[in-house]
Amino acid sequence: MSQTLSPTAQRLATIALTGRVLGALYYQEPKSRDVASLYATLEDPTWVEQWPVQHEELAAIAQRMTDGFNYAEESLSEAWQRLFIGPYALPASPWGSVYLDKENVLFGDSMLELRRWMRKNDISNEQESNEPEDHIGLLLMLTAWLAEEGLQQKVDELLAWHILPWSGRFLELFIANAEHPFYQALGELTQITLADWQKEMLIPVASKELHF
Repeated sequence: MSQTLSPTAQRLATIALTGRVLGALYYQEPKSRDVASLYATLEDPTWVEQWPVQHEELAAIAQRMTDGFNYAEESLSEAWQRLFIGPYALPASPWGSVYLDKENVLFGDSMLELRRWMRKNDISNEQESNEPEDHIGLLLMLTAWLAEEGLQQKVDELLAWHILPWSGRFLELFIANAEHPFYQALGELTQITLADWQKEMLIPVASKELHF
């Protein structure tokens, strides 16, 4: 006999799944073995049938993602390199402090606030690199992990204080400047998904001044 999840448990399950997927797509190079199966799934647009956040634009987003696998102008790996590594200026910085710090710097005050919050909640940074923890991919995966652990309060704190105050601006810039169908669609999928995550939040989103 199947067990019906409570609304809270269903929300956390949705965040756990979608956060893992979206976070990996922003953070992991497409040729990485860690995400090979994920990209194989996304190449077939029927994945939308399993996506727990439904939206009228979802089918079109999935088709643009599929088109991106055969985009003649630029491969997925080339686009990911351009969007997240460089060598030129990134079209949309994936680090929160670039938007929240007056100097638009990495390791800014907002990132240090995030570190303090993580330390207070005994959350360690398990990344091997010395990269700032406020990378959009890392934050989405961290939200997913908290949801998997059933920590609704921590999920909402992370979203309200450390992700949603700047993620809208990041996604706006990312979609406008990605210049690749897969990554434009990824930005749109993230907008839809984060809006769904926010619906049942018990904490208001912090109002923070943006500087980028």
